Amino acid sequence: MGEFEHSLDEKGRLAIPARFRSRFADGLVITRGLDRCLFVYTLPDWRSLADKLGRLPLTKADARAFSRMLFSGAMECQLDSQGRIVVPSYLRQYAGLSGVAVILGVNNRLEIWDKGSWETTRAMVEEQGGQLAEQLASLGLV
Repeated sequence: MGEFEHSLDEKGRLAIPARFRSRFADGLVITRGLDRCLFVYTLPDWRSLADKLGRLPLTKADARAFSRMLFSGAMECQLDSQGRIVVPSYLRQYAGLSGVAVILGVNNRLEIWDKGSWETTRAMVEEQGGQLAEQLASLGLV
């Protein structure tokens, strides 16, 4: 959980917040996420997600498209000695990352956002909070 700001350097390196580093000590997978952010998973969580996606029927166009988006953009990484990862240029471009990034702890993954995109998205979610709660109530989540 949490929200942290870190700068990307000229080589595309981004520090993972110290509170999350131990979870990613054995490696991680970074890939395209939803809403133009990046998703970061531990290796076991990535394997679990990959297994679930692998069980989806190939005959479903939306399953194929979602799998393509996640797997084609995925890259396995290791933290360097300073707790940083190199975000590949194609992923930086996808998420519009330049300068300051916002790293969110979201359940079993991290999300990496361009600061401006996150501020816009956060404002929209905060404004629509009541509507979202009503929709989730029908699923028994709220």
